[in-house]
Amino acid sequence: MIAGIMKFIIETYGCQMNVADSELVSAILVDAGFEKTEYINNADIIIFNTCTVRQHAEDRVIGRITQEARRKKEKTDLLIGIIGCVSQRIGNRLVHQISALDFAVGTDQYLQLPDIIHKCYEQKVSISQLTVNHRENYENIYPLRKKGISAFISIMRGCNNFCSYCIVPYTRGRERSRRPKEIIKEIMRAGKDGYKDITLLGQNVNSYFADGVDFPELLYLVNNISEVSRIRFVTSHPKDLSDRLIEAMASLDKVCEHIHLPMQSGSNKILKLMNRGYTIEHYLGLIKNLRKAIPKVAITTDIMCGFPGETELNFYETYQAMQEIEFDYAFTFKYSPRQWTKAAEMNNQIPEQKRLERLQKLIKLQEQITLKKYQHYIGKRVEVLVEQISKRSDKQVSGRARDNKIVVITGDKNLIGKFIQAKITDATKWTLKGEALPYQ
Repeated sequence: MIAGIMKFIIETYGCQMNVADSELVSAILVDAGFEKTEYINNADIIIFNTCTVRQHAEDRVIGRITQEARRKKEKTDLLIGIIGCVSQRIGNRLVHQISALDFAVGTDQYLQLPDIIHKCYEQKVSISQLTVNHRENYENIYPLRKKGISAFISIMRGCNNFCSYCIVPYTRGRERSRRPKEIIKEIMRAGKDGYKDITLLGQNVNSYFADGVDFPELLYLVNNISEVSRIRFVTSHPKDLSDRLIEAMASLDKVCEHIHLPMQSGSNKILKLMNRGYTIEHYLGLIKNLRKAIPKVAITTDIMCGFPGETELNFYETYQAMQEIEFDYAFTFKYSPRQWTKAAEMNNQIPEQKRLERLQKLIKLQEQITLKKYQHYIGKRVEVLVEQISKRSDKQVSGRARDNKIVVITGDKNLIGKFIQAKITDATKWTLKGEALPYQ
């Protein structure tokens, strides 16, 4: 063994679920006697937690593995491993192709990591452990989080939807929900540790169901936890967004006025090809119901362009839907073919240049809409939970309003963790700027 305790570092790519998984893996390794470091030069083990939703994300992490391989020339005992969705998809292939890669572990096998690491080191072998376990929920493990204000709480894993473009069901397995009492216990502990803003995570939180408790009922249970002040959740699937969930959002004081509701396309033809399970008319009805029940609700979304078979008319239908709805923000993407998905085998694949052109149009439109919506906040008062020193100035702090908008305020580190009232004085297409109001 390396003299002393082996130190590990995790580089995380992709969604909030991967962030939560990195915290989970950190807890597993620390409990097994390893030590976490934030400095890659001090690490005996480098772990990449990966995303494979788009090809660019996959290429990026493979590039990072190749970059870090040079460290093995100077530190011959260094181990490099990969976990997450790329590992689950092609980990076995990568272990054979990249000589510097010591292990690849799938999303259901994180409890095996300590033994795998020891075996890699002691026997000088490369290991891939990618067995799928549709029952693994990692119960009774408290994630090792960085000290902060906000915490991600996984309430379920996997997905049953099989959207034709999405690889998640193949890399994260079938849907399974954690028991509510375990979720409540984790949230209470997070609250006692100082986390005030809690985000409930799932590939489709609307499908949550365990021990007779569905997602709206879970929100009522979480709302009663005194240790936390704000509750958020991602992601909601439009086909499963119920009136009961909208009612819960409207009535529960800790549930924030924000929902992320991926539209993906404004064309019924494309939505059907995507296997999304709803029409644009149904989606527009949900938007109407949300805004009626929660007048101040902020709605963000995911939108894809260049899906196979998308004509100029289909693209315009999406563009028109964005104009009509006016999302507070939209994460826009060009379609990226993924192995194993039905969309990758479809005819009428859209040329890359055309996908890029359409994406730029969506980005430009959303920037205009977001700036207009943000400018409406100028002169208004909002509640801000201060999270950190601003990246641009140590004389400013930043935090989030209840509707998830980032607000930058003049102030120092003494404001971190506090709820303050701020008057918005300016707006950009990314953030709001404000000044703290006197305590009343």
